[in-house]
Amino acid sequence: MQNELQKPIIGFTCGDLNGIGIELIIKSLHDNRILEICTPVVFASNKVVNFYRKSLPEINFVFTSCKDFNRLNNKQVNVLNCWEEEVAINPGELNETGGKYALISLQQGVEALKKGQIHALVTAPIHKKNIQSNNFKHSGHTPYLKEFFGVNDVVMLLVAENMKVGLVTEHVPIAEVAKHITKEKIISKLNIIKNSLQKDFGIDKPRIAVLGLNPHSGDEGLIGNEEEQIIKPAIKEAKQNMMVFGPYSADAFFARGQHERFDAVLAMYHDQGLIPFKSMAIGEGINYTAGLQVVRTSPDHGTAFDIAGKGQADESSFLSAIYYAVDIIRIKNGYAEMRQNPLKKISARMIANAIDE
Repeated sequence: MQNELQKPIIGFTCGDLNGIGIELIIKSLHDNRILEICTPVVFASNKVVNFYRKSLPEINFVFTSCKDFNRLNNKQVNVLNCWEEEVAINPGELNETGGKYALISLQQGVEALKKGQIHALVTAPIHKKNIQSNNFKHSGHTPYLKEFFGVNDVVMLLVAENMKVGLVTEHVPIAEVAKHITKEKIISKLNIIKNSLQKDFGIDKPRIAVLGLNPHSGDEGLIGNEEEQIIKPAIKEAKQNMMVFGPYSADAFFARGQHERFDAVLAMYHDQGLIPFKSMAIGEGINYTAGLQVVRTSPDHGTAFDIAGKGQADESSFLSAIYYAVDIIRIKNGYAEMRQNPLKKISARMIANAIDE
């Protein structure tokens, strides 16, 4: 296996066959200059890639077909054929086929990641309903990866140039959020975020903010008691081994730019964290699964069935997911200078910017 510090092997799952996943892959990888920072391996099939390639005639996408990792071409995009049969592709249609083959691609991708055949995995969007089966009973990639790799806990961490937002709860109905907020869970998430900021992003002494659950962070128990009984005690205990602050009122926190004072923010539930993130993130945001020993990133959006097959998908977030994957691999593997001063690091994004100039 090639030296991951020089040129890592990055795997790509295809996502829902009827969504924008393959289009994003083609648009992100067609420029051969991407091969200067990684060797791509796409978990799909030649036929599916060719279907979407024909819908993008202005893009010259060249790839090598392979069936195993012993025959990877380091100078081209590799498509690892995960199935041989003909598959009906209907862009924009939510059906069983799209979910079935999205899962096949995902299964082979995570298996390769576990075996060390690839150094990181970038996952294209899946549809959380049509991928459900006996082999996938999860609310998304994050809990699936948690179970597959057998870890106690992970954090769905949204990452951009100016902010990082982690979640205590992910895809949980609003009516059930409060019962999932526990002292133990908050402390677990904080520990994962702290370790990830240090080991994956090169931040030696991270500062982490915690948001309250209720409006005005509970107003000292006037509007709910979770802050007084759960969140504040969790923060107090976590302060013993990290710099953590809060709880802050979520509405004012982002509006006043307080997130800029911290290296990461822990939100209590999905929309509390993702609405400000997607509204205020500078640069293209990505989703990173913190807490795994391996590297998995993804764009911060869904399958976009409404524009699938029309050539309209914006690959910016997907490209960012690639660049962050390469960066994190390098930092994880001990670049001391990167960890000591993240501002001086030579990142994949900086390389890409230099290439474009």
